[in-house]
Amino acid sequence: MRRLGRGPAGRHRPLRLWLGLAELGGSRLPRGAGGGSLVKSPGRSGDSGRGRARLSGLGGVGKRVGASATRAGRKRASGPGRPARAPRHVRRLQREVAASERKERRGRAWEAAGRWGAAGGWPARASSADARPARERWGFRGAARQAAGAAMGRRWGFLIGFLVAVGLLGLGHGEQQPSETAAQRCFCQVSGYLDDCTCDVETIDKFNNYRLFPRLQKLLESDYFRYYKVNLKRPCPFWNDINQCGRRDCAVKPCHSDEVPDGIKSASYKYSEEANNLIEECEQAERLGAVDESLSEETQKAVLQWTKHDDSSDNFCEVDDIQSPDAEYVDLLLNPERYTGYKGPDAWKIWNVIYEENCFKPQTIKRPLNPLASGQGKSEENTFYSWLEGLCVEKRAFYRLISGLHASINVHLSARYLLQDTWLEKKWGHNITEFQQRFDGILTEGEGPRRLKNLYFLYLIELRALSKVVPFFERPDFQLFTGNKDQDAENKMLLLEILHEIKSFPLHFDENSFFAGNKKEANKLKEDFRLHFRNISRIMDCVGCLKCRLWGKLQTQGLGTALKILFSEKLIANMPESGPSYEFHLTRQEIVSLFNAFGRISTSVKELENFRNLLQNIH
Repeated sequence: MRRLGRGPAGRHRPLRLWLGLAELGGSRLPRGAGGGSLVKSPGRSGDSGRGRARLSGLGGVGKRVGASATRAGRKRASGPGRPARAPRHVRRLQREVAASERKERRGRAWEAAGRWGAAGGWPARASSADARPARERWGFRGAARQAAGAAMGRRWGFLIGFLVAVGLLGLGHGEQQPSETAAQRCFCQVSGYLDDCTCDVETIDKFNNYRLFPRLQKLLESDYFRYYKVNLKRPCPFWNDINQCGRRDCAVKPCHSDEVPDGIKSASYKYSEEANNLIEECEQAERLGAVDESLSEETQKAVLQWTKHDDSSDNFCEVDDIQSPDAEYVDLLLNPERYTGYKGPDAWKIWNVIYEENCFKPQTIKRPLNPLASGQGKSEENTFYSWLEGLCVEKRAFYRLISGLHASINVHLSARYLLQDTWLEKKWGHNITEFQQRFDGILTEGEGPRRLKNLYFLYLIELRALSKVVPFFERPDFQLFTGNKDQDAENKMLLLEILHEIKSFPLHFDENSFFAGNKKEANKLKEDFRLHFRNISRIMDCVGCLKCRLWGKLQTQGLGTALKILFSEKLIANMPESGPSYEFHLTRQEIVSLFNAFGRISTSVKELENFRNLLQNIH
């Protein structure tokens, strides 16, 4: 049915009422259901709207409707003084004028309510004519709208005043104390001089990032340093319930035999081709249980000296037996250290055992941010650092080395995080959220920046070890032997350039303060130091993620080699200029782990600069 109009309640008026209005006289009505039309029949003169309706095509229903319309028209038109209805176009204009007036009155009401909310009082009346009650002036609905407007005005006035006050307070507070960036929260303590050192962070950043890092990465990409032999199948010596990580990113891909250069496979040590062949023969003889008597006396003596050295107390790590059938070569470039998803109680257990049982810490002292301990507060943190500052310099340095190694690993995981994993490709990159969770001063209650500072301490220790071992690599008999003479010579030249650059660093760590004083006490402390670190190297066999185990073993062996160098100064000074060294020597495993471990620390320092830039504009 065609929509004819709306009644007071907003509903469509029924057809029968419309048919009974006088205004329909002489006008064409809507078509009925039967397709006919309703037309007014000619009326008598002077008959105001009381015409007779004639229905065509509507049937009985149309007749009844027409009759009702006629009766309604007569009833509506009858009555004393009832004026005739105005034409339709006039009534439409009247309705539009009335609607405009109502809209204007509502606008004035809302405006007055708004002024009340802003000024805190009732709006002033325009004239004495408006002094009537709101219900008489605007009707019942107008009065309700006026009350609603007043309430709305009060709410808006309060809200606007509150926001203005907060803005002014925030502006005044911002002028006194601007908000910190994420970079400031993470690196708030990573500046200035390091504890127990005469070097500052800024000097290390400049030296590493612009003078050392690029050349060191080039060296580590060479064949001699990229292939590392390791046994990842050694059982954990401390507990049996190891949950092996089943994620594909935790797996390690070993090398096939034809992928490793022949010079590396045939020699476990680091000398020239002739020396390597001689040492290999000696190793084979020792595996048979005796030294071949056909060898010269000097060679037999050298073999015995090396065997004695391997079993001596100078080693800080329990190294793998590279002759074991379970030992395999791994390409470090194809198995990079990055985020694998290995976390939770199993990973926490490893670090908890390292810190709680091997860092000279009594059980009564609670370590900050220990995920396996509950109920820690600010007092426990203060107690821990008060205890740490009260330790001797050697034990304090031991804790800072482990903390720095832990921080370095976390930096690597945050810098090479799996950002996207699709069937087309994997995207690795910097995860600033992960970095903030590990090092933000607020999120870590101040512990994260301390760990970053310990990372720089670890950097200085390994840098100092490399500077002291320069004479060992300068000897003409030493080669980075892989079988490719041109490449080996080029790599040795690059190695010596890096070592001389390291030696020129002006603010090296002074290790002379270590194990000084009473000789007997110093020797005991050194032995405790060595045994604790050796124990940590054994814990690496308990890591459930194979890739994490690979890099954990390599970096602990590299740090252990650095400590071995630091405490072998006299042995290094007494080395012969040529030929094998009986007192001090480094295996190829130790050399590869030493430089790759330092390469990891150098990468961490470089990545810290990248994270500083990424977090600079984040609040």
